[in-house]
Amino acid sequence: MNEDRAITALDAAGLDYRIVRHGPVPSLEEAAEARGATLSQILKTLVVRRGDDDYLFILVPGGREISWPKLRAHLGVARMSMPDAGTAYGVTGFVRGTITPFGSLRPLPAIVDTTVDGPVFIGAGAYNVSALIDADDLIRVLHATVADVTSPARGVR
Repeated sequence: MNEDRAITALDAAGLDYRIVRHGPVPSLEEAAEARGATLSQILKTLVVRRGDDDYLFILVPGGREISWPKLRAHLGVARMSMPDAGTAYGVTGFVRGTITPFGSLRPLPAIVDTTVDGPVFIGAGAYNVSALIDADDLIRVLHATVADVTSPARGVR
């Protein structure tokens, strides 16, 4: 089970975390409400293709989206893309909506947006399951780069 793989990886990282489960929710806003969190505390783990067989994780807080110009400038590349669902699954072993850096089939570099701070919820390998983790601990164990790579999501103030 993918949730077990993610939790095993969280344990192996030596993180202080708490698993939170809730029923199905139709939106990120309702997921935040179900977790007793603000929208910005919910991290989306997105897989981005930088080049041929070259992928990375971008951790984006709820209410924000990848700013492609900022991300390309940060990485010094002209083109990037989101892989299709099958490719993302092949790289991580997780289906979209459950992707997490913890337990990914391939360890990938991670970039965390500069707006991420304090306690955050990151996916834990299954739908409606997340791990509550301190952002600084998350950044440290992932050896993540912190960079300004997002902008407010359309329709969010």
